[in-house]
Amino acid sequence: MANYKNEGYDPEEISALKEECQQEGKSFIYVEDDDLDVLESGECVHIQFPGQYQAQEVIYDALVYTLRLHHSSLVYEMAVEQVRKTYPEYVPPEDRSAGYTISPEMEEEAETALTEIIEEIEETETVKVQEHVEIDTETDYGIALDVCLNVEEITDEVIEEFVRNYKANALHLDNTLYSFTSEGEE
Repeated sequence: MANYKNEGYDPEEISALKEECQQEGKSFIYVEDDDLDVLESGECVHIQFPGQYQAQEVIYDALVYTLRLHHSSLVYEMAVEQVRKTYPEYVPPEDRSAGYTISPEMEEEAETALTEIIEEIEETETVKVQEHVEIDTETDYGIALDVCLNVEEITDEVIEEFVRNYKANALHLDNTLYSFTSEGEE
């Protein structure tokens, strides 16, 4: 048995993935990912599928998400950066360590500022995004794909179409720049 530095190139791993795909009746499988709570939203999925890369069989390990999710993530990151200039001690809830403390007043001020900055970024359409596929060959497992598609939801049909077009080298991405606003999220 050959020892592969990257198990995503191992024929046994690829064969096992193909078998799992066949059992599922799909060209891909979903990957459980505890780090991604957005996976429950239908806007982001972690999948794997077998394919070819430079005439070699490989496992593609892909994160597929909506353009709207990508936009809101970038807007949020930009807003947090701006809030931290005024409130350097502010740490967003998802990044807080167990011992983090901030006064309730300071947190409320920072959160209010964050909301206002997000609204301003959206209104001025400061952030624009477009469909893209980023390939990372320097990963631990197979080849990583970062896939952003302009769809409302990432469904089995959307994924099947992407995988089919990607493998056939027939993927056509929309290069239009888009901007979104929050849909009355309070």
